[in-house]
Amino acid sequence: MVQTEHKPQATTDLLPIIDLGLYLQNPDAPEAIAESKRAADAIRDFGALIVKDPRVTEKENNDFIDLMEDYFNQDFDVKLKDARPQYGYQVGVTPELTEDPKCPKDPHCLEIIDHIPEANRPLKFHGADPKWRFFWRIGEQPPATQFPRLNAEPVVPEAFKENWSETMDVWGNTLHKAVLGLAEMIAVGFDLPKKTFVDMAQYGPHLLAPTASDLNKYGKVGTVLAGFHYDLNFLTIHGKSRYPGLNIWPRNESEKLAVRVPDGCLLVQAGKQLEWLTGGVVQAGYHEVIVNEATVKAIENKTNDRPLWRISSTMFLHIASDNILRPLEGVFDTEEKRAAKYPKIHTGDQVRKELGLIALLEK
Repeated sequence: MVQTEHKPQATTDLLPIIDLGLYLQNPDAPEAIAESKRAADAIRDFGALIVKDPRVTEKENNDFIDLMEDYFNQDFDVKLKDARPQYGYQVGVTPELTEDPKCPKDPHCLEIIDHIPEANRPLKFHGADPKWRFFWRIGEQPPATQFPRLNAEPVVPEAFKENWSETMDVWGNTLHKAVLGLAEMIAVGFDLPKKTFVDMAQYGPHLLAPTASDLNKYGKVGTVLAGFHYDLNFLTIHGKSRYPGLNIWPRNESEKLAVRVPDGCLLVQAGKQLEWLTGGVVQAGYHEVIVNEATVKAIENKTNDRPLWRISSTMFLHIASDNILRPLEGVFDTEEKRAAKYPKIHTGDQVRKELGLIALLEK
């Protein structure tokens, strides 16, 4: 997925920074309520925000990235033993050139690109993404579910069995706590009961989902590592990557932002399930990951002998598979067109449909 023409660089700017610490100290304090309103406004207006959680340490993120670099630096066939295509790759490893962005097959996505000014459009891409991914389950398994393939047991790679589970769980649970706290803030900011989204996410198939791109193979400026897309889940949360390259499009889709995450902070993006529950008041945020001049500069400035892989330390928060997606009553369901665009559907069915569109699971 290589784009050879060079377009103007995306605007490098900081998204709104939300202080989760204010909410953790006292969620009923006026400062916490005001910050919750800022969080709801940011996720509505940008489809993304940056969150500062005082419980998060940069060391945990670095330990996690180190493990991922070492894992993905193994031989292809060794990693392939950890793939579970029978579960739609929803646990274990997803090989490169497997996940096929649905945008080229989606008229709505193509229409969005057509309405973006030429200079700010995503890089053109064809075929499957050259990134790898690993899915690791975070949180409680549901006691019973209609969707067992979306709630499968985790995979532990043989060469890393001594420290894999602990490192994955430490970072995954850190991200999980942070994104649940932010979900409460967003609910409060939208004048909903604070546990609205947290309760719906209980027993969801949450996934620690690092992606990995081999910059030895795919390190040329203009390479598309993850084509223009949105995330199918509720909220996506990331630690800081060692190599830049993530671009996002705010709600009006006219400007492209090169995301910059300060040290010690986390990036959060809205997914399709949040769009569904808000009847489109919040839109799932479109984004891409590419190799740009900043990526190459980070490669050139590298001073250690770590494997040259771009890792995203990502977690997907999901609404539970057996819960119903629909615009929330009394707040987001007031327009008939919303009900028509966002009909009632089991979350598990929504996920299966989306996975079929990106060629990970038969619909």
